[in-house]
Parts: sequence; structure tokens; C-alpha cells
Amino acid sequence: MKTYNLFVSHSWAYGNQYDRLVTLLSARPYFRFRNHSVPRYDPIHLTRSDVRLRRAIRERMAGCHAVLILAGVYSTYSKWINIEIRLALTGFSQPKPIIAIAPWGSRRTSSFVKLVANEVVGWNTESVVRAIRNHAL
Repeated sequence: MKTYNLFVSHSWAYGNQYDRLVTLLSARPYFRFRNHSVPRYDPIHLTRSDVRLRRAIRERMAGCHAVLILAGVYSTYSKWINIEIRLALTGFSQPKPIIAIAPWGSRRTSSFVKLVANEVVGWNTESVVRAIRNHAL
């Protein structure tokens, strides 16, 4: 069984959605993944240097099969989510597939994220896993 390397782009202001998504994927039988996201406890996200943070994100994203983006409206306005999208699209020899996930209970999603995503899925474990399997490099 393949193990998927995933980078989950998110805003720590909405960290509970990130935590719920990781929990859902971890509980899914017959699906293995490694989470390459920048964890909350990692001091790199507290750095005052945009260059260091961008480099750290790129290093974490480099070996990933896909980038998952929680596509709440806040994603459109998040500086770092937009940088992560740009890295996924242009920071490597091949663009990283982007899977947009509409947050649980959200009525509005980011039109920008939907525009750049390879696929947009709802907050449903099977939909997310299927999209990862279909698009992962």
C-alpha cells in the first residue's frame, strides 16, 4: 500500500479544521500518509524572516505527492496560503497537484483556491482520499 506524502496548507487561526482533517485521514482504513505540514509547535512558523519561512515550507513540500488546501474564504486573503499555492504551482520542476477541501459547515469557499485547484472536494473523507489517489504524483 502506497504512503502519500501530503502538505496541508492552512491558517493556524483556523487550526481546528486542520486538526480535524488530519484526524479524519489518520482514521481512514487502507490509507497511509505522512504529514509534511508545518506543525503548530514548530518554531519556524514564528520566525520573523519571510525568507526562512518560505524556504522551510518549500523544503517540507518538496517530497510531497499533493498539496491539500482548506478552501475557506480566509484562504484568499492569507499571505502564507497564497505563497504555498505559488510554491506548489511554480516552485518545483513539476507543479504539485492541489486539492481544495471545502471546510466543514462553510457556505462560502475561496474562489481563488477553487480556480487553481486540480480538484475541489467537500468535507468527506472518501472524497478527499479519492482525490489524493487520483492526483498524487
